[in-house]
Amino acid sequence: MIGKRTAHAIPAAVILLLFSQCAGPHGWTRNYPIHVPKLGKAPRIDGDLSDWKDVAFSDGVWDIRRLQHAPWYEPSINRLTDHGNEPSAEDDLSARYYLAWDDEFLYLGAEVRDNVNDTADPNHKPERWYFKDSVCWFIEAPGDGKSGAFGEGDHAFCFVIDPSKPPWGAWWRHGDSRRKYIESPVPPEAVTYAIRMNPWGGNRGDFILEARVRMAATFGVASPKWKPPKIGDRYGLEIVHTDPDGGGYGGHLLIYGKGDDDATWGIMTLAGPASPLVRKPE
Repeated sequence: MIGKRTAHAIPAAVILLLFSQCAGPHGWTRNYPIHVPKLGKAPRIDGDLSDWKDVAFSDGVWDIRRLQHAPWYEPSINRLTDHGNEPSAEDDLSARYYLAWDDEFLYLGAEVRDNVNDTADPNHKPERWYFKDSVCWFIEAPGDGKSGAFGEGDHAFCFVIDPSKPPWGAWWRHGDSRRKYIESPVPPEAVTYAIRMNPWGGNRGDFILEARVRMAATFGVASPKWKPPKIGDRYGLEIVHTDPDGGGYGGHLLIYGKGDDDATWGIMTLAGPASPLVRKPE
């Protein structure tokens, strides 16, 4: 009787609030666990992911059709550019993304099939990576679950798919305790990356991107709240893949999030080493 009376006494708005707190601001992530394995051996950063991709986090091929069924999907920000003679949506852009870590670095990888490589921005500015073919990992480190747009702890590591690797080719958007949207190249001592174009010999727009980012020189510099990584740490995660195809602002795929608000991003957990997918015979 007491329980029944108490339940009727709780306003619906309070019940909704309690439910939302249980679900968390990233409620959809309960069905999308992102466990990022720790590497036992540091890979070479040479545009070939074969020495670590089988023990990294990856959840398959992403394209616009798969995104249509993702819980964070919004058609206004997930789209491709159609000039009237485009291939199918799957052939326009599809990719596998990879993540791993060790005590010093966050490792980032992408294997991408793209019908056109476009890095020609007529209104180029160094910070305009999103007007060029690029892959960008948005990381909140440490993750706090609070809503905010590039305040302290928020980072975007963006790689323009230009194999000449211009000074703005590896870009760092971040915030600190005083400023939002700080735009600068990733410090040279904090990043190593490689781009391999047409790796499968079928299309000049295809590429493999491989990168490592030194966490202490980025996360640690921007926020005193960040501590050296350990198993069980939780970071926010969103991947933004831009694909203008000659269309100005052009196409975007947003994976695990809805934009700059870090409360919409997924939650990645730093996990222990993963078992390899393929074992060598004894």
